[in-house]
Amino acid sequence: MYQSIIELANDGILVFNDRLQVEYANRAISQITGYDHARIMGMNIARLLGDKSRALLEDIFSHPETYGEKTCTEIQFSTAAGNIRYAEICIALSIPSDGSDKANAYIRDITDQKRIENELREANEFFQNLISSSVDGIIAADMKGNIFIFNQAAEQLTGYSADEVIGKVHITQLYPEGVASDIMKKLRSSNNGGVGKLNPSQLNLISKTGEKIPFQLSATLIYDGTGSEIASVGIFTDLRKRLDMERKLQETHMQLVSSEKLASLGKLAAGIAHEINNPLGGILIYASLMIEDIPDDDPKRQDLVRIVQEAGRCKDIVKSLLEFARQNEPTMEPVDINRAITEGLFFLENQALFHNIKIVKKLLPSLPFARGNAGQLKQVFMNIIVNAAEAMHGNGTLTISTSFNQERKHIAIEFTDTGEGIPEENLTRIFDPFFTTKEIGKGTGLGLSTSYGIIEAHGSKIEVRSKVGVGSTFAILLAPYPEIQPIIENSLNNVLGTLGKHDRFEDVKGHHEQTQHPPL
Repeated sequence: MYQSIIELANDGILVFNDRLQVEYANRAISQITGYDHARIMGMNIARLLGDKSRALLEDIFSHPETYGEKTCTEIQFSTAAGNIRYAEICIALSIPSDGSDKANAYIRDITDQKRIENELREANEFFQNLISSSVDGIIAADMKGNIFIFNQAAEQLTGYSADEVIGKVHITQLYPEGVASDIMKKLRSSNNGGVGKLNPSQLNLISKTGEKIPFQLSATLIYDGTGSEIASVGIFTDLRKRLDMERKLQETHMQLVSSEKLASLGKLAAGIAHEINNPLGGILIYASLMIEDIPDDDPKRQDLVRIVQEAGRCKDIVKSLLEFARQNEPTMEPVDINRAITEGLFFLENQALFHNIKIVKKLLPSLPFARGNAGQLKQVFMNIIVNAAEAMHGNGTLTISTSFNQERKHIAIEFTDTGEGIPEENLTRIFDPFFTTKEIGKGTGLGLSTSYGIIEAHGSKIEVRSKVGVGSTFAILLAPYPEIQPIIENSLNNVLGTLGKHDRFEDVKGHHEQTQHPPL
């Protein structure tokens, strides 16, 4: 009866003698190994189940005292057809009635189990690599808010390492207050992509340093087999570069629109200015002549004086229009910016408008020469200084500073006042022609437009920062002039080469050094 049960077993059962040969095998062994039952009988264990099984059986026979009732291990062997299979083998010693040593072996085929384990391991490795190499941050948390997935992109985005976060940081700490609970409400609603899903939404997260970082979140809930929520997974896309690019594109677009507007208005202004200039000149001449012929006590004299004043103001407007409409490019030369500022202040500081204004100069002594037109740049500086004084109503502090950015290769000139500031809605309009917030008769609205045109013609830019009630800062960025010494050397080389006296400037320089004369 017992033998019938053994023959019906799905797992293989073997009996080995002390020569490691098979003395008994059930039918399942043939199915597992692929060998005929008759061939299995008397087969050595190494041939049937591989060298690892042979070594184990030899050790059990040689040192039975070191093993318990049963010893199990996992083995790999080749079938009769040469296929690789895996099995779990358990061996126990027995002493039959004849006194000979026998070993009973129980063989369970685990090939399918190993295959499934390998497939699961490979699948897990694939998804782990996929999550790890994602350019977007991937964060998963259980329903208590404990984070258990935190990939490399999430580390770069937040500044935390995975070790600092997993099991230690609650998911709500990555968001501003109340945002995490709001996300869960949306995930459980059908209005944001369906229940359990959140369509891409722009939010902010809090980095390790406390910085608010804009990102795009796509999220989903994970359910178990019964439909219960077990986790949430979010994909975090860093928006900093995208938003910065959009801002720069918007600025470029505004600059293009402004340039086109200025170009069109410049052509129109030039034509109008030339047409108005001649009759204005006639009005001024004839009105001035009439004033000379009228006594001082004549009431008509004041009317004529008013005519001359208003006509003169019109001529100033026409002059500004012509400057604004100037089409020719300025002659570029090395410009000492500090000197241009100082000379401009010399003409302005003694005016009544500046009597109660403290002027602070922070001019970099070693500032390199700028590439520009000295006259035009001085005009821009004086215009900004006068505007600053008027914004402070003649009372406040004007700070003028110059600096050089070695990395970006530009000279920065900043004019900072403590005036009333510029409302945000006007910041994009202050460089528009004829735009002014001054009272009628006190400004043409062409000063900053002309300045903008001059700086643009220099291939540079002018920027403004302002806060109402605090003041404004106008910043001008200019390119430095190329090194002057190489230019001088090249010019001298050409001259000396023409004269045929020296091959190059270095020869002359060396000659002077040898004769103890100062170098050129």
